[in-house]
Amino acid sequence: MTKADLIEKVAKEAKINKAEAQRSVESVVKAITDSLKTEGSVVVTGLGTFRVKATKPRTARNPRTGEAIQVPAGKRVSFKVGQALKNAVKR
Repeated sequence: MTKADLIEKVAKEAKINKAEAQRSVESVVKAITDSLKTEGSVVVTGLGTFRVKATKPRTARNPRTGEAIQVPAGKRVSFKVGQALKNAVKR
């Protein structure tokens, strides 16, 4: 499913036009992004938990040349699936 598909589905389910659905979907994405930047985690009951995790610096290899390169420390977003979503997918 693409973002456009999601917008179309939201518009249909909520019985709103696509422009309103697009604003809604983009607002949710922005709210999650902003919360991850400031708070570090977002819990959506029934869906799961988004969390920012720190990564350690490490040495990696360039696949073309085999040369060792240093990858700096950084951050990444992880997602842990909630129980309700797990159960819905299993059925």
